Amino acid sequence: MLDDALLTQLKSYLERVTQPFELVATLDASESSAQLRALLQQIAALSDKITLRLDGDDARKPSFALRRSSGEPLHLRFAAIPLGHEFTSLVLALLWAGGHPPKVEAQTVEAIRRLDGEYRFEVYMSLSCHNCPDVVQALALMAVLNPRVQTVVIDGALFQAEVESRQIMAVPTVYLNGEPFASGRMDVEQILARLDAGAAQRDAAQLGGKEPFDLLIVGGGPAGAAAAVYGARKGIRVGLAAERFGGQVNDTLAIENYISVLQTDGPRFAAALDAHVRQYGVDVMNLQRADKLVPAAEPGGLHAVQLANGAVLRSRSVILAPGARWRQLGVPGEEEYRNKGVAYCPHCDGPLFKGKRVAVIGGGNSGVEAAIDLAGLVAHVTLLEFAAELRADAVLVSKLRSLPNVTVITSAQTTQISGNGSKVDGLIYTDRTSGNSIRLDLDGVFVQIGLVPNTEWLKTTLELNRFGEIVVDAKGQTSLPGVFAAGDATTVPYKQIIIAAGDGAKAALAAFDYLIRTPQPQPAAAVAA
Repeated sequence: MLDDALLTQLKSYLERVTQPFELVATLDASESSAQLRALLQQIAALSDKITLRLDGDDARKPSFALRRSSGEPLHLRFAAIPLGHEFTSLVLALLWAGGHPPKVEAQTVEAIRRLDGEYRFEVYMSLSCHNCPDVVQALALMAVLNPRVQTVVIDGALFQAEVESRQIMAVPTVYLNGEPFASGRMDVEQILARLDAGAAQRDAAQLGGKEPFDLLIVGGGPAGAAAAVYGARKGIRVGLAAERFGGQVNDTLAIENYISVLQTDGPRFAAALDAHVRQYGVDVMNLQRADKLVPAAEPGGLHAVQLANGAVLRSRSVILAPGARWRQLGVPGEEEYRNKGVAYCPHCDGPLFKGKRVAVIGGGNSGVEAAIDLAGLVAHVTLLEFAAELRADAVLVSKLRSLPNVTVITSAQTTQISGNGSKVDGLIYTDRTSGNSIRLDLDGVFVQIGLVPNTEWLKTTLELNRFGEIVVDAKGQTSLPGVFAAGDATTVPYKQIIIAAGDGAKAALAAFDYLIRTPQPQPAAAVAA
């Protein structure tokens, strides 16, 4: 199962295990059980503190549980062969079960241990999903730290009948005590916030008490992270508030064009951004959504950013880097069947549609790449493009048209996504040449039509163009003195990670120049004296 290089790497990790534990497998005569057995045998052979048992009796086969040899409760099970994107989740689970401390904030550990009640989590994932590991690792950590938490990690492709029975059409999907709990990427702090009703109020009180910053950055993607590093290196007080640190990078499967980095993936790149920013002592406030910007009353004064939880952060200068999100079709049925057949991430959700018929909306690079990826999994892909020709690179279009199970339809305007009340069963489009309305019977629809900037909260505050992008000059200056912007939410062309990072650095340098050239207003009492 694991090659020599991985085995050597895993053996070095397992040397950190200090407490003995067992892997208890439940197997049958299937090929997948044989694969899991081989994997577990390889793992157990790497450490004298890990024992493999084959006498499990769980209903899900194949699966394995982690059990502490001391008898201390531990309720963590993998109904999966956790390789692919989940191999890291497996390694972390082994380390945590063996007593190695997790690399999370002490307050997060305390919050997990403080949870009262009984929590039985089931998380459905796919091995090709790059959004799933955060959720899997968060729930695994909770099971390791709190005996009242039970977590089962389930590979949807391995347990297809169960997925179909629960009508799960997107991963990660989490059930809590048998009821739907959440769908989509979440980290441990987000999960805890949903379980702890008082967390938001405590968070708001703590944030509202912070002293004003010299530079406050709104957004934690490449632009925000670069701005934070460049600002902190100037020796000023920098804060960064992000709804999700890493931003859209977290949803990127492969990054191969960031100069000097030959190849990486989105989650790994986002983690590197986080580590770099924290290295400089930046006050990072994650999971915070900005709701309102109140400009300073006079040059050099304090700008205010109001967060969704009610807290207000103040700063002498601000860099707006809120990024962008997937653009929606805006047609009937799209929202109703979101995560019930309507999906936006083919890498994550594609395995759930194995052997089925799906459509991809959008003929740019992302849409054509999605169709090519899905063609290797599903029975048939129909790609629909609004324009008369596909807009993707010629090499991608050539590859797409060579696939036998792909149909390309151009001049097609999607007008409705239909369903049976519980899941997608087709879509309706208008042929823009003939004007005819045509229905396609489908099991899933993947929307790939570009991005929309996250700037709705700024509409009445500063200048935006007709696309909702923040208008900036060559230095990243907005229409408000002391307020700068960078990244995909601005008018700067070509939405690329490396361009966003460069914009963030430039905006930070411009903000510092503004700070040293703009005196702070003196209080009235000081002026009178």
